Amino acid sequence: MTKSIALLFPGQGSQYVGMGNRYANSPIFKLADASLKFGLSEIMLRGPSEQLGLTKITQPAILTYSIILFEELKRFGLKIGHVLGHSLGEYSALVAAGTLSFEDAIKAVHLRGQFMQEAVPEGEGKMYALLGAIPENVSNICQEIGNVIPANFNEPNQIVISGLAKSADRVVGILKELQPTGLRVMELKVSAPFHSPLMKPAAFKLEEAFSDFSFKENNLSYIANLDANEYAPKTPVTTIKKNLIGQVYSSVLWHQSFSKLPENTLCIEVGPGKVLSGLAKKIDPNIQVINLDTEDGFNNLEKALQ
Repeated sequence: MTKSIALLFPGQGSQYVGMGNRYANSPIFKLADASLKFGLSEIMLRGPSEQLGLTKITQPAILTYSIILFEELKRFGLKIGHVLGHSLGEYSALVAAGTLSFEDAIKAVHLRGQFMQEAVPEGEGKMYALLGAIPENVSNICQEIGNVIPANFNEPNQIVISGLAKSADRVVGILKELQPTGLRVMELKVSAPFHSPLMKPAAFKLEEAFSDFSFKENNLSYIANLDANEYAPKTPVTTIKKNLIGQVYSSVLWHQSFSKLPENTLCIEVGPGKVLSGLAKKIDPNIQVINLDTEDGFNNLEKALQ
């Protein structure tokens, strides 16, 4: 058996209608509905997809399914070395680490999604995924243009930029001139420029809302999106809150965070989809990742643990 186990929790974009169907009787669904005072479970299981795609719905929905799978995972009695989550997934990771209760976390991410959606009028921001771009070029050009930053360092070959639409367009134009070949650009279908300085109003509102929730010191090591640093158990609550607030308008250092895991780590993706499994293969193909969002997910985990 491997010496270290890490749990990976996905973020926005991995949702789909029907996620959690196999666990329709999970008490977590009822707890989610009661905490938010509306039928989140109905939207998750039956849609419509347009409603599930609303940021203020998507974020609590992904967290809910992630924690349903985490509760199922508990029966294995695993000793967890690290938890880390991609953007929104950091909240799921902190529930697993005992920092937030599920009830507080789902309320927090519901507000987070709402605040992020409200921060920038629709159409004023853009996000682009850049495949094959030279990281140094991306960072330098974003700094030169202003109002746009590298928002996600997902894997060695993929960077996402986010910011004002006209600024993001200019960055893409300059990069195409610098790299006429080997560069692929995809505009992301998002409702706001997430993880850019334009999200600061959302961060300020979220910081104020945090006073309504009970944070505890983490009981598992977690790696933060904000700086890709490992935070050992019993990290002060003030530090964890600061990481979550800064994360709203700063780059998600996923590639750097994943690279902090020991070489002999067994990773378990706990949530909808296979996005993080795919990124893991491109960051370090030697690290094994088990995805639980399949019919054979838990069976595959059993085999990997033998």
